[in-house]
Amino acid sequence: MRSLLVLIDGLGDDPIASWQGKTPFEYAEHLYMDKLLQQGTLGEASICEDDIVPESCSCILRLLGVSKEDTPKNRAYLELLPHGRDISEYEMVLRCNLVAVDASGKLIAFNGRGLSPVEMKAASEACNDILKDVEFIHLSEYRNLLILNKEQKILQCPIPPPHESVGENMAELLGALRACSLSMRYLLEEAEARLAGFARQGWHYGLYPWGPSVRKRLPSFQSLHGKQGALICKAEIVAGMGYALGMEVIMPPGATGETDTDLLAKARATVDCLQRKDFVLAHFNGSDEAGHRRNPQEKADFIARIDREFLGYVLEKVQEPLKIIICGDHITSSVTGKHSRGKVPVIAAYTNKKLHKVMYSYKNILNFLMKECD
Repeated sequence: MRSLLVLIDGLGDDPIASWQGKTPFEYAEHLYMDKLLQQGTLGEASICEDDIVPESCSCILRLLGVSKEDTPKNRAYLELLPHGRDISEYEMVLRCNLVAVDASGKLIAFNGRGLSPVEMKAASEACNDILKDVEFIHLSEYRNLLILNKEQKILQCPIPPPHESVGENMAELLGALRACSLSMRYLLEEAEARLAGFARQGWHYGLYPWGPSVRKRLPSFQSLHGKQGALICKAEIVAGMGYALGMEVIMPPGATGETDTDLLAKARATVDCLQRKDFVLAHFNGSDEAGHRRNPQEKADFIARIDREFLGYVLEKVQEPLKIIICGDHITSSVTGKHSRGKVPVIAAYTNKKLHKVMYSYKNILNFLMKECD
């Protein structure tokens, strides 16, 4: 029996006071998920538990069966792989956000707020040749990568994630990075000057390098589970996991990694992959982005769209027996905008028979998807 993991990034959330304490998942309308529950179960599980960081890289790799010891410390290297680029053992790669800063120097947005995707690309292009020995790669929207020679001081430098640091002073957040690297100091100062023309009333833009990582090899999905797997996604980090694990990676046209993603395109790609692969993971990143924006209504609406436009299509088109898990990877609070530990909803079902076992840990989820006899 084939397996499908529908991974709604940041699905877990805090209770919303104006919704009588309901979370966005509880508040959202999800008729097809409810239909699955008529023959399946609804449980809760902590994917990160108390031993890994509550973020997508470590949590999703755990759900794919990768051990904590094999999980990269930071994710930038994996985000590089979907762009046909690799690094040597003598290089390192950092994530680099285009961020918005107000007149007092406070970080007001980690995601280029106020700029269109076209403008974000232009802003990134304005910064791509600041240093000859630093390669600047624009990924999508506010996301960029920096490749440079490995510097141990940068690898050990404490740099707070920008999405966890909104409202704090930008100079203080990147103070340690400026102090340990003259090249990073120059990059930040020159970027601020080059981005002056993109300024809006009340705020300007800058670069925020963070999350340095080095080359990291992962075991293949086939060797871990004896199965052929595929990933349907847009987020670079998830695609990078697929490439690193030797899985088929499909990034459908119209997929954006945001709440405006083309869900029907993802549904069609998922149905096609389920004809060829033992296991398919369909990933949805927009829920995490809405949580970071502290917008519970946007998150609930996106969950409802996933149910209606993606899950409804898949359940209609896939006729053969199927094992399905619908869950999140971690909590992304629509109250604080931050990731946190805690349990996320887990729907588990067969499409052809009743399931009575509740999933209460990531090990249950893995066993159900990869090991349990049909």
